[in-house]
Amino acid sequence: MAEERRDQRDQRGARDARDAREGVQEVGEPWGRRVRPEEADAWESLVATARRTVSEGLVVGTSGNVSVRVGDTVLVTPSGVPYDRLTPQDVTGVDLDGRQVLGALVPTSELPMHLAVYRATDAGAVVHTHAVHATAVSTLVPELPLIHYMAGALGGPVRVAPYATYGTRELAENMLQALTDRTACLLQNHGTITYGTTLDQAYDRTAQLEWMSRLWLTATSVPGLSPTLLSEGQVAEAGERLRGYGQRG
Repeated sequence: MAEERRDQRDQRGARDARDAREGVQEVGEPWGRRVRPEEADAWESLVATARRTVSEGLVVGTSGNVSVRVGDTVLVTPSGVPYDRLTPQDVTGVDLDGRQVLGALVPTSELPMHLAVYRATDAGAVVHTHAVHATAVSTLVPELPLIHYMAGALGGPVRVAPYATYGTRELAENMLQALTDRTACLLQNHGTITYGTTLDQAYDRTAQLEWMSRLWLTATSVPGLSPTLLSEGQVAEAGERLRGYGQRG
């Protein structure tokens, strides 16, 4: 019996050593280090934003995802967990290479898109949704027609990234191409992705994109008439003015 127990301990020790080398984690076992105060605050804001995407009709169930960067850590919504069930103990975080450093829940399946944005831009937050009108537009045109000057707040005409399976590197690459000099794009037959320096800014850009998509679909639905569109120059001029919009300080 003593020898058998020694064998079992030796097997467990070998397995633990192997798991440590390979990054294997026991189900439900938290990863890495403790949550820092600034990360706890950011997580609270992230959860509030994720819940807002549902309450304002940009997401059904858990079909979208939200992330926020805190230093070299990216906090993300976990995969398949309803946002109203998320608690302060559910903090989920990865480093910029995608290695999980916080939490026991599996990160969103769209993590490659989020990390691609952070690596390529100065983004502080990313919001991805399946907003109805924006997704409808993504199936009709290669870019959202310039129906309103608020396209200037997103960097110009909003492009549509070619379709690729969700959660893949191909989708992330297509998205980055569409985001060149932009802070938002449409994902063909899929949804939207926007980024900003803050969660509020990223969310507002998503809401503006969905509103412009709805506006264009509404205007084009009138039989026998076509909407007047703006030029890229007009949108660029509005974009410059929008840089100084709002309160200062």
